[in-house]
Amino acid sequence: MTAYTGGILTISDKGSRGEREDTSGPQLQAMLTEQGFSVVAYAIVPDDIAKIQETLRAWADEKEIDLILSTGGTGVSPSDQTPEATRAILDREIPGIGEAMRLASLQKTPNAILSRGIAGTRKQSLIINLPGSKKAAKENLEAVLPALQHAIYKIQGGTKDCGS
Repeated sequence: MTAYTGGILTISDKGSRGEREDTSGPQLQAMLTEQGFSVVAYAIVPDDIAKIQETLRAWADEKEIDLILSTGGTGVSPSDQTPEATRAILDREIPGIGEAMRLASLQKTPNAILSRGIAGTRKQSLIINLPGSKKAAKENLEAVLPALQHAIYKIQGGTKDCGS
């Protein structure tokens, strides 16, 4: 198994101002570490499209992080802009990841239908938007985690068949 790198980007106006403790970011970091990822980047930015995009671009283009998880800004509040910020910088979307997360969440809460998180690639990085709550971020990542190492392998040009 290849040791991939990970980055956690928490998107929260209050968190970026130090008015709220980030609980989902550290949890996601622990989950990735348990799966053998080396978490090499962590940041908190406000719900600002330019700041979100700047961080995602830098982490994908310059740091070449294999898996970038964002947490927060995926709902329907006026300030929730993470999917829009992410979609604009992606090379390709991977709709199945968001669909799988929403399906898993729907088994727990009808509010899952309000989550707008997306996933896709930028260069050789996989970027996934997760909800901001600690519980929802954990449940959403658990829903897709088993497929992520293989996804990164394929995104980076791996030639082994998916069924192998």
